[in-house]
Amino acid sequence: MHQFQVLRHCILFILLAALSLGYVGDNANISSAGATNSAFAQSPASAPGKLRKAISNHQTTQQTAPLLLTDSTPLIHAWSAITFLPDASGKLSLNDAIALSNQFTIPLTATDTLGLRKDVVWLRLPLTVAANGDGLWALDIDYPVLNKIDVYLMQGQDMVQHRLLGNMQPYSQRPITSRSHASGLRLKPGLDYVMFMRVETIGPMILPITLSKPSTFHARAMDEQMLQGILTGIALCLLLYSVAQWFSLREYLFIKYALLISGSLLFSLLQFGVGAQYVWTDNVWMELHAGGLSALIAACGSFLFIEQALQSKDRYRHFGFLMKTGACLTVFFAVLYTFDLINIYTVTAIISTLGLAPAVLGIPGAITRARRGDKVGMYFLSGWAVYFITTAILIGVIQGQIPANFWTMHSFQFGATFDMLIFMRVLGLRTKAIHMEAQNVSKERDTMHSLAHTDPLTGLPNRRGLNTSLGNLLPQASAEKILAVYMLDLDGFKQVNDQYGHDIGDELLIAVAKRLQANLRTSDLVSRLGGDEFVVMSSGLNNVQQANDLGLKLLDAFDSPFVLSEQTCSVGLTIGYALAPQDGHDPISLLKRADAAMYAGKQGGKHCVRRGEASEGLN
Repeated sequence: MHQFQVLRHCILFILLAALSLGYVGDNANISSAGATNSAFAQSPASAPGKLRKAISNHQTTQQTAPLLLTDSTPLIHAWSAITFLPDASGKLSLNDAIALSNQFTIPLTATDTLGLRKDVVWLRLPLTVAANGDGLWALDIDYPVLNKIDVYLMQGQDMVQHRLLGNMQPYSQRPITSRSHASGLRLKPGLDYVMFMRVETIGPMILPITLSKPSTFHARAMDEQMLQGILTGIALCLLLYSVAQWFSLREYLFIKYALLISGSLLFSLLQFGVGAQYVWTDNVWMELHAGGLSALIAACGSFLFIEQALQSKDRYRHFGFLMKTGACLTVFFAVLYTFDLINIYTVTAIISTLGLAPAVLGIPGAITRARRGDKVGMYFLSGWAVYFITTAILIGVIQGQIPANFWTMHSFQFGATFDMLIFMRVLGLRTKAIHMEAQNVSKERDTMHSLAHTDPLTGLPNRRGLNTSLGNLLPQASAEKILAVYMLDLDGFKQVNDQYGHDIGDELLIAVAKRLQANLRTSDLVSRLGGDEFVVMSSGLNNVQQANDLGLKLLDAFDSPFVLSEQTCSVGLTIGYALAPQDGHDPISLLKRADAAMYAGKQGGKHCVRRGEASEGLN
């Protein structure tokens, strides 16, 4: 199972290797610091001796029928008519290639790909133009990372057209400013032509060559632009969303995800020519460095994202340290590569080893989580499974074993997009976990607050809760909006408790709390101080008489007995109250006056309502 993640990282390494493992020679390394566009503009001199050595290991001559260009078939795939000639020295000229036409052979690789090659290759494509056509065609080689393509169109012994294509050619100087390598052809109806193409690249020789009518070429180009717009748009939206979420939540997993998909996005921009077309137009440095940097960026993001997404208490203690160390190393090598202190071959070696570490370290954790039913582990494994399939397809194309067509050429990009969405789901689960954790913390805090401010028996606010509410309402009290604080003590509760037991006593206290609440407004507050003492707080009263009337109402409410589960009990009330602002301006003085008035009522015969006025003073 660990192959899933291994291949996930290997895709960038293999493609990077394909881009970097071209022919190696003193004059052939176009990725070196001394390579310039002017070097590509020169046609290499003939080298017959080396040529004979180069072709001695290839099969005998094979000819193909000319490709018939007829307007009734607006799109023609050229591979069936292609023959090729290896040029190990890289010094064959056009005249040499023409002279050696009988040495060109039919490719033995899959359609539209010659696989990984270190040598320069000449292609020969015979053409016949239908007599009833207009002769206007477009040549398109839809693999944007090819470095240099010299296209020579011969009619008989005459060269009628020469075009220089490839990603080393400044974008603004391309014959057709498209993301692929394309050129217009003006052919004469009824004539035969031979097209020679000299292909020089440090990557795989994937050659999806088509000839199409201009309208068909533009329609296909528009379809591909739309597809790239959608896939790139998805990646950009996910990137911007993850960065925004990081700013909002300060959850570092989002920025690590952004780093991870940035590597895949950068590689896709390079691979499909969108980068050269819109992002780094005419920047040869980016064309040479984007592949290596994208691999290092993706590896760094993988280290960090997998480390945090799969972290758990049961992971071995060095897991996080090793993953972070790997990420730091990728950053270090990326800086060196940016300043050309290491070359593409060194980067390839680094990615081939360091890029495997997140897989080796992360897969066991994903499997463990999946076995526990954790969706994060299952999402990781499913994402890696898709990457395994799409990577295997693209590797087959790079090696020349699988034909290069729409589906195989886009397999990596489709797999990367699926992976981005799968990992975004992992982020969604992480966000949900963050919210749940915050809710649990808030709930726990509220519970602790409630326990500290609530009477456990009746559920009413206790003394602390009363003081908090009283402190909040006192500043709002005025002569027009009077705040009344009532101190209530039950008459006869001790006898009930002694006669029937504490369980009945507790049930009676709960019933008392409910009856008090039933006779008050929803804005009024009932609290229990302990034992059989209750406090009622009523705000917004219009006058003193209204406060007294409310006390009498509560007194009358206790005329009816309490029907409990096993007994029917009767208790009365003695009420003392004080008013704000008339009798005091702070909680302590109000409660003391109300308590003094209630105590006086007890002494005076109980079952009465008394006010503790300010004029009476406090002992």
